[in-house]
Amino acid sequence: MNYKLERTEDQPKTSTWSALRSLLNFLEDEKKVLFYTSGISILNAAATLVAPLVIAYIIDEYIVPQEFSGVLTFGAILLGLYLVALVTSYFQTKLMGGVGQRVLFTLRNGLFHKLLELPVAFFDANKTGDLISRINNDTDKLNQFFSRTLVSFFMSAVIMVGAALFMLVLNFKLALVALAPALLLIGFTQLVSPWIKRVNQNAARATGDLSGEISESIANFKVIVAFNQRTFFKDNFAEANEQNYQKSIAAGIANNTFSPVFQFAAYGAQLLVLAYGVYLVTTGELTIGLLIGFLSYVGSFYDPLRQIAGLWANLQVALASWDRIAVILKMKNAMQYLTPENSLVKDTTVPPVMTFKDVSFGYTDDKRVLSDINLSLEAGKTYALVGPTGGGKTTTALLMARLYDPTQGTVLLNGRDIRTYSNEERTQKISFILQEPILFSGTIKDNLLYGNEDYRDYTDEAFKAVITQRGLLPLLERFEDGLATEVVNVGGGISLGQKQLITFMRSILRQPDLLILDEATANIDTVTEQILEDVLEQLPKKTTRVIIAHRLNTIEDADEIYFVNAGRVEHAGSMEQALEMLAAGVRGS
Repeated sequence: MNYKLERTEDQPKTSTWSALRSLLNFLEDEKKVLFYTSGISILNAAATLVAPLVIAYIIDEYIVPQEFSGVLTFGAILLGLYLVALVTSYFQTKLMGGVGQRVLFTLRNGLFHKLLELPVAFFDANKTGDLISRINNDTDKLNQFFSRTLVSFFMSAVIMVGAALFMLVLNFKLALVALAPALLLIGFTQLVSPWIKRVNQNAARATGDLSGEISESIANFKVIVAFNQRTFFKDNFAEANEQNYQKSIAAGIANNTFSPVFQFAAYGAQLLVLAYGVYLVTTGELTIGLLIGFLSYVGSFYDPLRQIAGLWANLQVALASWDRIAVILKMKNAMQYLTPENSLVKDTTVPPVMTFKDVSFGYTDDKRVLSDINLSLEAGKTYALVGPTGGGKTTTALLMARLYDPTQGTVLLNGRDIRTYSNEERTQKISFILQEPILFSGTIKDNLLYGNEDYRDYTDEAFKAVITQRGLLPLLERFEDGLATEVVNVGGGISLGQKQLITFMRSILRQPDLLILDEATANIDTVTEQILEDVLEQLPKKTTRVIIAHRLNTIEDADEIYFVNAGRVEHAGSMEQALEMLAAGVRGS
């Protein structure tokens, strides 16, 4: 399965309305709040729309006849209407602000949980910085849409429709003149909306690319300094920043396209109404008060329409962000769990710890790394995988740990299809020590207990007794504060070799059936390596070890040696034969 997130130009086109419908599904749990907000919005619109009628009545009944006795009374009514509009605006903003924050919380939770469900292949195919941008920036744009744009959009639509109805009731012919420019605006909006959405998608992707460049450069900053490549870093950042700048400028221009066009249409509508309205006043079909009120309704129609135009651009921004989020939420993990009765292969005999049956694998569809591999690992034995760099040793180990599934064939763990084990069962049976140790902020104890619930409730004394029993105390004593030693900034503050010691202890404490060591002693001195060898000897007799290493002393005591290269895994026989195959493989590569 291809886990590469599609670029904007490669994404299938979706209509604004279909994307909006899928986005509004997140409001399913907010129906009650939306119902209250809708009622408040309608009350706000009613207060806003009745005011021009009151003004028209005051002009025709009191100002024109110069009888001012009722002006103060109706002025008080106007004040009351404006206060109703003020209070309802406050409450609808407050209610929708809460909706926006809750939707943001739900979106980020859903997106992060989806990322946790996806396999390692997904993270290999996509930049970390871009994923962070989707979780932070894109979800925040959706929060702004729900907390601000949506309520304003609804409010503007209610006032606009109400103003149109009032105009049609007051004078049908004058209303048609007032509404004529709006028909042109509808066509204009339909024409430019896809372009605005596309430009905003490009801007969102450029922001993700910039975030990815920053994340990658900072993560590798030691290498940048070591090779004096600060200029290279600055040039790459400048290029990504320039792309982000250009795309953001284009998005800003696109998002402000509607406002001047709609403003011009509003001015045109007011001029038409004024000209035709004066004619109707001269013929006696319209009073001066109603003409003034009508002009107010023209403003009440076109001002919200202009706001909707701006909000429509904000909607396109939100939908562009939603497209970037939805593509992740729709992804399925191709590495599915199979129930034991649905296992493709069953073995009722006493099985090897791990078996490869006709296994083939490639990271892409057009290039295989392994082809038709058949391999059996017996319990309690030590196996060494040797071969030239890039030959497929680590890939073989990744398939053993089920960080990937084979493209073809089956991997069996203790005679069962490895896919029939839950993640919890599989990780209890298999431990993987990588060449590059991965630690998390906290103490050494926190890191040793990572993914291991067996000792979660142990006191420090009880846990240290377990460590001593496992023969790991000499490793723990390398740290001045023992279990309380702080690991900060993702493993910063301690040496690379010390990090590897912690990962060793973490894996050995699990007492796995299968322990995979991928160049695990590359960053450790020979004295410590000997201590680790003694520790490994104290593993349960059932534990099978698979060692990937280039240092010959690491593999010379292996029970069996396999040569991995060019898609093949071959039994090497003796150490001498393995060296000959390795030399030939290096020359061939």
